[in-house]
Amino acid sequence: MPSQVDPASGARLRVLWCSTWAFTALFAVWLMLGILGIEIKKDVPLMFGAAATEGTDPAIVKATVESRFEWLLATAILAGALPRLIFGLWADRYGGRSVMTLLLLFCAVPTYLLGRATSYGELLLAAAFFGLAGNGFTVGISWNNAWFPDEKKGFALGLFGAGNVGAAGTKLLVVLVPTILAIVPPAGYLGGWIAGGWRFIPTFYALILLATAGLIWGICPRPDRKPGEGKPLRELLAPLRYVQVWRFSLYYVVVFGAYVAISAWLPNYYKNTFGLSLKSAALLTSLYIFPASLLRPLGGYLSDRFGPRAVTYAVFLVMLAALMPLCLPTQMLSLGVGGFTALLMVVGAAMGIGKASVFKYIPNYYPESVGAVGGLVGAIGALGGFILPPAFGAIGRSTGSPQSAFLVLFLLTAVSLAWLQLAVTFRIGIRPTGALAAAGGNV
Repeated sequence: MPSQVDPASGARLRVLWCSTWAFTALFAVWLMLGILGIEIKKDVPLMFGAAATEGTDPAIVKATVESRFEWLLATAILAGALPRLIFGLWADRYGGRSVMTLLLLFCAVPTYLLGRATSYGELLLAAAFFGLAGNGFTVGISWNNAWFPDEKKGFALGLFGAGNVGAAGTKLLVVLVPTILAIVPPAGYLGGWIAGGWRFIPTFYALILLATAGLIWGICPRPDRKPGEGKPLRELLAPLRYVQVWRFSLYYVVVFGAYVAISAWLPNYYKNTFGLSLKSAALLTSLYIFPASLLRPLGGYLSDRFGPRAVTYAVFLVMLAALMPLCLPTQMLSLGVGGFTALLMVVGAAMGIGKASVFKYIPNYYPESVGAVGGLVGAIGALGGFILPPAFGAIGRSTGSPQSAFLVLFLLTAVSLAWLQLAVTFRIGIRPTGALAAAGGNV
């Protein structure tokens, strides 16, 4: 008997591949300041003001530039974190195709304008708007969830989530094309519409966002699937009352928020702690980013097969084992560049698998509210990317050993593992029995 062909398979694959590429591009834009910031900080008149630098102590100028850059980075991260719940609801109601296309078109404008900025205020304003690119994750999760059957959702959401390899985009441009920052003359082309130096990167990304928007609008299936269409807002938000949802959010701070924080923080860490060049710092940061991103489909596959609970357990245990030597003061253990990078790759690999296992919980328990629940979990997870860098810096300064900053992540991981164990043992904060049974007993 001939096997039946799923008529929706081609449509859902177009959704998967187009959304994954869109997320990769949007994620590259969201975190581009992590490496571009090193070049932007060199432009002291832009960051501090040409007139203000005259007669000012160079140490004060340097400290002010560093502080202003931290706010610039934080602004972009917050813009990609706080509205995630809203974007998830919109994707459920209006369809991922429309919301993703509009997000790409909108973000292309401030991304381009970043390269045209002539003052710190303009940089900050551009960051506040291109930072919205970080919300592409919630849109894509809702969109793919609407198109894939339950038994394939783990792998599909994991493959889509691998798009956060876009965090390595700017870093690889600097490594693989060493002349990328000098490929366009300082005066630019077309009367400055295509800027030179570091300003060329935002222009390049803006063009990619526009092309991706056209691709999605042109080839992705219509009519789209809209699981939240016609449902009252109260019904869509109802799952947020469960403690379980907030527990998943803490897990996501560990596997995703910390990933975002470390991705943005590492280039400076390598440069300041080990005295590496920008090119070397970017390359070594990419070695952390790749396993933390590309292993996400494996995490989805393992979660489909063994359940998200078992996979998440293993992720937390591996992270704790790798983080323990990382957070020791250098007086006790000096890892060197090689040892530090190797352990960080292990942490990154565990994070990549864990990002998929945590999100596999959501369609298991809340199949009709993936946008809302995924939006909240994603928002709180991304907020970790805003909160953790200052925490890293504070504990590193207080101990005099930058490596001890990883103690923050070690403690967060330990708390998450303990909460998972308590939930399993005492059924704390678990959704009612019917949903639990539907989820296959995974807490």
